[in-house]
Amino acid sequence: MKSKTNDSAKTEKLSISADILIFSVSDEIQSNYRKLNKKHFSVLLMKRDKSPFKDKWSLPGDFVKVDEDIEDAAKRILTSEVNLHDIYLEQLYTFSNPHRDPRMRVVSTAYLALIDKNTLNEQIPTNASWFNIMTIEDKESIYVTLNNDNEEIKFKIGKTLKEKTTDRYKYTILENDKIAFDHPLAIVSGISRLKNKLEYTDVVFNMMPEYFTLGELQQVYEVILGKKLLDPAFRRMIASKVEKTDKMQTGGGHRPSVLFKYKNND
Repeated sequence: MKSKTNDSAKTEKLSISADILIFSVSDEIQSNYRKLNKKHFSVLLMKRDKSPFKDKWSLPGDFVKVDEDIEDAAKRILTSEVNLHDIYLEQLYTFSNPHRDPRMRVVSTAYLALIDKNTLNEQIPTNASWFNIMTIEDKESIYVTLNNDNEEIKFKIGKTLKEKTTDRYKYTILENDKIAFDHPLAIVSGISRLKNKLEYTDVVFNMMPEYFTLGELQQVYEVILGKKLLDPAFRRMIASKVEKTDKMQTGGGHRPSVLFKYKNND
């Protein structure tokens, strides 16, 4: 029979953390001025300067204080660790594998944050970097490549259908040597969540400037979804989400284009 004292001691060692998955879409300026600037879907990672996983990349995160709500902890982390303020934030998933942190038993609640880094005024820390995301997916695996100007990171995630009726998958790390903890799982889970939400919410507009062309908006959808969309079908899909303005995009060798903005129906 287990003693209550031992059970209590194990419980006291449980810690809670919050980790933030920050996604953005940004421009790569094209040399051919007649083409739209290429879009990149990217994630913000931070290089760890202490153990465990020293010199590995991780999501911004920290332990939740004893007198702190988890969402308040996430907002604190965005401000104190990454110097970002007042951006879109939603709870993503709780990761609770007993072995996910070699120091102790740590349960992590991951949050999804979205920004338009083209219009970002804040300076991110020197140990943080944006990585462009590329994914290749088959029936059993997801291959992820992250790139910045200096480094390439690759990892492989296995996927098993968890609930057939909801198309939910269980993810496992098959290959990874540069990202700390189980953060590859959070990255893949966040990509999947964002792709799904594009279809039934207006969440994408948290990654857009105030004014944009329909071509630019379509590019953002395509770079996140990883596929080309037919123009007529896309226009029908977003017709109720945007409204035409009297502003025009000019310059850069393009024909003048009408600018749109998000139609907030609240």
